[in-house]
Amino acid sequence: MLASGIVLSSCGGGSGSLGFGSLGGSSGGGGRGLFGAFSQPVEKKPIDQWTAEEIYKRGEYDLDRGDPSEAAKWFGEVERLYPYSEWAKRALIMQAFAFHKDKDYEQARASAQRYIDFYPASEDAAYAQYLLALSYYDQIDKIGRDQGLTYQALQALRTVIERYPDTEYAKSAILKFDLAFDHLAAKEMEIGRYYLKRKHYSSAINRFRVVVEQFQTTTHVAEALHRLVESYLSLGLVEEAQTAGAILGYNFQSSEWYQSSYRLLTKSGLKPEVKGNNWLSAVYRQLIKGEWL
Repeated sequence: MLASGIVLSSCGGGSGSLGFGSLGGSSGGGGRGLFGAFSQPVEKKPIDQWTAEEIYKRGEYDLDRGDPSEAAKWFGEVERLYPYSEWAKRALIMQAFAFHKDKDYEQARASAQRYIDFYPASEDAAYAQYLLALSYYDQIDKIGRDQGLTYQALQALRTVIERYPDTEYAKSAILKFDLAFDHLAAKEMEIGRYYLKRKHYSSAINRFRVVVEQFQTTTHVAEALHRLVESYLSLGLVEEAQTAGAILGYNFQSSEWYQSSYRLLTKSGLKPEVKGNNWLSAVYRQLIKGEWL
């Protein structure tokens, strides 16, 4: 689910092989069949005697043969030896791509950010920002781990969506934003279930409330409402339990969570209905009745 959405693959062609547009095809004079030459020991002349295109193509060659770490070094040499050239501009974004492919996410972020800083108006700036976001997103792992990277991924993905709304990267960023957002809700649910299992009902309620109030578009809201019914009944707060059941029934009547909540309530001689003047009643008025003021 958390795989990268847009995968750009390197091939043995010219400088346009990764789908970027800032440089057209390579200028034929400098290449001299370099991809064929790189299958043999590299020519002996010092690196500072190589042209920018030769160094760049060496990086492409290493990408093509599955060595992104080595490719990143070659792309870095283009920038070092030819810092103001078009090849250096292209090499910088390729270096970010190579680092990311090598799962060196910190270096990928650094290269992508430098590209954005140096070339903010470039047509590849959108991809650089997207790559920066991916460097956080692709590290989102199991729900049980710290979610700091998830928050950073959300922020970076939002930047892609807002700054480059008409690009293919924005479309992919929207999908990933939703998945990362759902991931955060899952973390709250995990902690809430942990407290509920140990009968720390107030702590559990606080977590489930966060899901209901702040993660209303995720897939976890139905369970959160059911767990609120469980928690409030355990504390003897029947009005809150009934109101949670009413919201659950209105939005998720056909779900297993509503059926379970309905059985719990009726077993206690109660029914799902909005009762009292609590935070759940306010949620009901706002989301279902539309009474925001």
